[in-house]
Amino acid sequence: MAIARQPILDAKRTVFGYELFDRSLTNNTYSAASDAALLFNLLSNADSEMRNTSKTIFINCTHRTLAGGHLELIEPDRVVLEVPPMPEDQSEPEDIETFLQTMIDVHRRGFRLAFDQTVMSPAYANWLPLASFVKVENNRVSTDQLRTIVRGLAEHPGIQLVVEKIETQEDYEAALSAGAKLFQGYWFSRPILVKGQTIRPAQAAIIHLINLVRNQASTAEIEEVFKHDPTLSFNLLRFINSAGFGLSCEITSFRHAVMLLGLKKLFRWAALLMTTSGAAGATPAVGYAAVVRGRLMELLAAELLPPEECDNAFVVGIFSLLDTMLGMPMREALESISLPQSVTDALLHNKGVLAPFLQLTLACENADDTLFAETAISLHLTGDQVNWAHLQALAWSDNLTA
Repeated sequence: MAIARQPILDAKRTVFGYELFDRSLTNNTYSAASDAALLFNLLSNADSEMRNTSKTIFINCTHRTLAGGHLELIEPDRVVLEVPPMPEDQSEPEDIETFLQTMIDVHRRGFRLAFDQTVMSPAYANWLPLASFVKVENNRVSTDQLRTIVRGLAEHPGIQLVVEKIETQEDYEAALSAGAKLFQGYWFSRPILVKGQTIRPAQAAIIHLINLVRNQASTAEIEEVFKHDPTLSFNLLRFINSAGFGLSCEITSFRHAVMLLGLKKLFRWAALLMTTSGAAGATPAVGYAAVVRGRLMELLAAELLPPEECDNAFVVGIFSLLDTMLGMPMREALESISLPQSVTDALLHNKGVLAPFLQLTLACENADDTLFAETAISLHLTGDQVNWAHLQALAWSDNLTA
């Protein structure tokens, strides 16, 4: 089994939650799982990693799953169960009503339910009051039909509409104009590259800092960067004085902060800051995706590579969307930053020791079963190893970017 994810975004294109898809490994070939039981077990076992997440988790399930005992294993307030319509051979009114009681029981236990647009039809009228979300596929309805659905759901203020299959900017703008508030689709994972933008001052300072660190500049030289950029210095002191850093006294000196961090941690911090600073017109979802990629690559590399390359794997992941964040082609973006050769090899040429880890990370993100299977097998990583790392990366990134 392997996990893929797709973000669900609000109208500001910030991450509202993410849908998790699971796959099963049969005869060394990954395919879409017909039942979510294994995923439920995985989520329950990973609760220590995911319990602090503020994002909503959407999980596809089957009617058999809802009637089974798997739901006892997970916390209901963290999960939305996506319930399909009844199978064609069981879609008679009596069949629909029979299954209603199962969903009522699940709903009473605190689980939120999501249905597709079928729930708007008269045959499923008794299901609709149980819905917290209705998911509509953009390619199955016109804009006028979507407006009608929005008006219909206005009578049910407890239901939120999610428009899926958003593939282009035009799709997004049409759904937004129709009144939709939540969106899902591959367009958000492939942000538009805006060429010709200049690097803003804050970004230039971070890039300058990265270059100084990579060239092992003196503490005095690095300190000067912070003295000349209030935003950068504020972020550094806030970071080093955070509870997570665990210091017993407050640090107020840039020099002291730089010496405490050391070049290795300072490089990592600057790379993260570059990703999360809202660069060059990129949406918050882009920064979030980059952070997830970085952490997932680091965790996967930790299974096979030495510590230094694990750090480089982290940088590959978070800089894999650098072209979008800076608004310029990747080659041009990397020309301004001094990076290890293994990082540039992976980002520019898809080669080297880190390239397979980036491919596996992208396969997880895009639900690419074929690429996932080929890359995981070539790296001798099991589905459980990748799943566990992916859930850890999601939780870590969620807390970091909250």
